[in-house]
Amino acid sequence: MSDANATPEPETFTVLLYSDDSAVRDRIRLAIGTRPAADLTVEFVDAVTWEDCRDLLDKYEIDLMVLDGEASPAGGLGIARQTKDEYATPPPVCVVLARAADRWLAAYAQVDQTLTYPLDPVTTGQTVAAMLRARRGGAIPLGTLGTLG
Repeated sequence: MSDANATPEPETFTVLLYSDDSAVRDRIRLAIGTRPAADLTVEFVDAVTWEDCRDLLDKYEIDLMVLDGEASPAGGLGIARQTKDEYATPPPVCVVLARAADRWLAAYAQVDQTLTYPLDPVTTGQTVAAMLRARRGGAIPLGTLGTLG
């Protein structure tokens, strides 16, 4: 006997977390959670440097990058812009900023979304879920031409 009301399995996405500080990565991971919405789950991969980000982008299909805007020596805004410049089809990017006033820098870096510290788990989960659903739906991240033809 089949259950017509069975809930479909959630789709799994890979999220790259970047910060030079493991405590910051842990706070971001906790704010997002492994299941930010009923229809999706998240697997995290961590990056400590720009080289780590590049290596993960080259080896895996990354669905979303969440970057620490306060990281050092490479900040999340710089990595966001470099990713948009160097990859033909980069994943969408969300940068966590210390000040909402820095959103203009995020716009210059072609960041798709921003969050501000301290992270609110509800807002963070909703933002990440919306970005992943848009990705699933074929949305083209800012700063890319998408597929022509």
